[in-house]
Amino acid sequence: MITWKRAKKYCLFAVLFVLVALIGLVTFEYNTSYFQSHYFTKFAASLDYEIKDGPSDSIAFPSHGPYNIQNGYTRLPDFSSRLQQNGFDISKQSRFAEPLMRYSRWGGNPPYQTPPQTGLTIFGENGSTLFSAREPQSYFRNYAEIPPLLLKSLLFIENRELLVEKSPTKNPVVEWDRLTQAAFSRVLHPGESGPGGSTLATQMEKYRYSPRGLTSDHNEKLRQLVSASVRYYHSDKSSRDARKMIVLDYLNSTPLSGRAGYGEIHGIGDGLKRWYGIDLKYANYVLTSTSDTVGINEKARVYKAALSLLLSQRRPSYYLLEGRDELEKLTTSYLRILAKNGIVGAALRDAAITQQLTFVGREVLPPTSFVERKAINNVRNELLTRLGVNSLYTLDRLDLTVNTTIAGETQAKVESLLKQATNLDYAKDSGLMGERLLREGQLSALSYSVLLYERTPRGNVLRVQTDNLNMPFDMNTGSKLDLGSTAKLRTLITYLDIIEKVYLKYREFSSKDLLFARNVAEDPLRRWTIDQLIANPKIELMALLDAAMQRKYSANPGESFFTAGGLHKFGNFDKLDNSRTLTVADALYRSVNLVFVRMMRDVARYYTLEIPGSREVLLDRGEPRRQDYLYRFADLEGNIYLNQFYNQYKQLNAPSILQHLASRTKPFPGRLTMAFRSVRPDADVAALNSFLTMRLSADELAEADVDKLYRQYDPERFNSNDRAYLSRVHPLELWLVRYLLENDNPSHSTIVEASAAVRQDAYSWLTKSRKQRAQDRSIRILLERDAFVAIHHQWKRMGYPFGSLIASYATALGASADRPLALAELMGILVNDGIRVPFRQIDSLKFASGTPYETAFERASPVGERVLSSEISQTVRNALAGVVENGTARRLKGLFLDASGKPIQVGGKTGTGDHKIKSYGAGGRLIAEESVNRNAIFSFYIGDRFFGVILAHVGGATSGGFEFTSGLATQLLKIIQPVLAPMMRENASAETDKPKGDAPR
Repeated sequence: MITWKRAKKYCLFAVLFVLVALIGLVTFEYNTSYFQSHYFTKFAASLDYEIKDGPSDSIAFPSHGPYNIQNGYTRLPDFSSRLQQNGFDISKQSRFAEPLMRYSRWGGNPPYQTPPQTGLTIFGENGSTLFSAREPQSYFRNYAEIPPLLLKSLLFIENRELLVEKSPTKNPVVEWDRLTQAAFSRVLHPGESGPGGSTLATQMEKYRYSPRGLTSDHNEKLRQLVSASVRYYHSDKSSRDARKMIVLDYLNSTPLSGRAGYGEIHGIGDGLKRWYGIDLKYANYVLTSTSDTVGINEKARVYKAALSLLLSQRRPSYYLLEGRDELEKLTTSYLRILAKNGIVGAALRDAAITQQLTFVGREVLPPTSFVERKAINNVRNELLTRLGVNSLYTLDRLDLTVNTTIAGETQAKVESLLKQATNLDYAKDSGLMGERLLREGQLSALSYSVLLYERTPRGNVLRVQTDNLNMPFDMNTGSKLDLGSTAKLRTLITYLDIIEKVYLKYREFSSKDLLFARNVAEDPLRRWTIDQLIANPKIELMALLDAAMQRKYSANPGESFFTAGGLHKFGNFDKLDNSRTLTVADALYRSVNLVFVRMMRDVARYYTLEIPGSREVLLDRGEPRRQDYLYRFADLEGNIYLNQFYNQYKQLNAPSILQHLASRTKPFPGRLTMAFRSVRPDADVAALNSFLTMRLSADELAEADVDKLYRQYDPERFNSNDRAYLSRVHPLELWLVRYLLENDNPSHSTIVEASAAVRQDAYSWLTKSRKQRAQDRSIRILLERDAFVAIHHQWKRMGYPFGSLIASYATALGASADRPLALAELMGILVNDGIRVPFRQIDSLKFASGTPYETAFERASPVGERVLSSEISQTVRNALAGVVENGTARRLKGLFLDASGKPIQVGGKTGTGDHKIKSYGAGGRLIAEESVNRNAIFSFYIGDRFFGVILAHVGGATSGGFEFTSGLATQLLKIIQPVLAPMMRENASAETDKPKGDAPR
């Protein structure tokens, strides 16, 4: 029988046994992490993901963490949405296993091996690297590269037990003694800084994945410990190798503040370079060399710099910027501690203490070659737009690879040729010098650009985009240039488009109805087309368009044309054409101006008569809509004048405004008085006297009776037009000056709104019945403007880049300007048989490669829009081939050959733009001329796949001394042909089916 005393004794032994067992178990777990390792290993193994085709239905993106933000992982949902709205589809994406989804929702960081470098990388068509912004730029590629001295110092400072081989299952994430010491320190001394309890693994979790890179509370600390443990036990490496990887990752990723002109700095390698100017390879060499190879002082300098970076990680922005003196003290104190503990020798310690940390200034980077980056920068700018990223710096830091269509090798060779083209000897040997080309002394001022696309089943893809203008500005995509006769191509297409419209409208009419339609038709193009249908009711569209190319126009420059609000005369480049009557085809080959001016007149007449009621408005003086047109004209014309005056006065203060107004009329007392009293009606006689002194001499002022002038020109006696007549100053200028004097810095929109009634009042004379000729003229001007709105709509469908056309027949000669990229798009429409297919330079994107967030996008198959019939496209292509065979681009005849040696059809349109600002005086006398730029361009296609634009450009006042024509652009294409030919032959076997579009019209 067990007594109570014996029972107590047994219980005591049991408690002691359990306590000893528990202590043993804790000690065992402390030394081996046996139970942790089994749990975390099993748990980590379940945190799996796989990459599958299409969008994922089980993925969780992070919402915070500096590393996630920098690499764009937090913005992947937004990027996905934007890209899918802009023609990209998700081709592959990560799928989380259900345990990983639950773990991520809890706040754990998915375990994966982070790559040593991330950043934007752009590849060319053949996989060659065109651009790389991966960082850190300098890093340890493997554990063996880490100098032992640096390794020992790091472990002593941050994680002494990490590489101590106690047990293969030991968890390196927690050093319990340091964690306990740190916890007691926080309890005993709250608010004070003390020793940290974080190991290298938990520090990485903190500065990579915690909000703002900080430990905000105990829960965040727990997340760090759990995530780091899961990451460690998830590794497929051996225990020691996994621990080495922790060291390697830490040294390559530790944040070390940032510098202006470079950005954020990560890793010891980049830190040494950016803060101390020490290359990592050199540092490794110095720190691993013996004293016989490297002097002790140099070794001490490099070591102290590296040690300071290890220590600065605690407060990098402070220590590396304003707290450098404190960093010096901290580093010196640690040198003594490290020497005391046998990490460094006494000699190295003493040599390092005697040297000061020497920071380098901001790195002066070599000038960027914009020539070599034109195509790449366009890709980056497209990425900015498509992703909604606000800066190139942010874009370049994304963990993103981009595959483009750019033919990198060909692009580089073309860039090289464009650079050589500015060399005199090369230019002479290449045929760039000569009559209507270039002269000596002109080469350095000239800029060339090349744009080449290829039609593929994937759409119109960019192959080459470059120029030799060493500026960020891209002439191909950002310019607005007078490109001369290339506008004749747009005019020709509009002309043929009208012929087709009339044909489709009337082709089913009976003979009787056609005769009636012919009798009432008032524009030449409608009449001619109906005539063709009357003569041959069964005529096919292609035959009709061929006949339209054989229509004839006079090239005589003797006629004056009423357009753009006045009478204008035009001339031909070749005076021998002045007496000729040419077919449309011949005029295109020879680029004859007057033929296309007259063609544009016919086009404008067609669209004018398409305006409902336009005929009645002009012919019927009682038509109510005439008044609406006159109001429109007054508003339009008034706005033009108002803008001119606003630009003259907007930068002036009150005294300067009055001084400028005084200079706007002749110095007669009456005129000046009327002008002044119109803008300062409440001013007294003394103020008028001061104003008159601005323009009148003392003798003239003495003869004038200022008091009488003041009374005589009282503004209340006259309306606005009378005041304008008496002062010889436009009524809107008088109104604007008064408005500016009475209102403090009004905006342009406010002025326009306030002047609405004034503009109508200024043109009140126009509505009087006796001004019928002026009314007709004003209405004709507006009808022409409306016609050019319709013409612009048609041009816009062909890719014209600007928001309006100048309402003038001179638009057929380039007055409305154009852009190389837009002309390339027009050529693409013709090559694609009238289907407008979007350009593409980006094929695919991949974010977060090799991570649980991996998401790949591919460009969706192109869907074209039919904007021209295939018949018009074929007609125009044949006509452009004639420009090369018989016209202004004949130097290219037979130049391009296929694989069998047969000539490939080449077509195009040349253009020469000479942009000058001319000022005219009374009687049309030219009083000033300012050269703005001169351009030679060739917009072309080669076979049924390649098309593009070649441009030669010179800007500024010096352009007036150049006489080159479009032959310079065609000669440049001839020069680069040998570079383009291999790429064209290489792609010759590729499938060339045209992208699908809508049905022909």
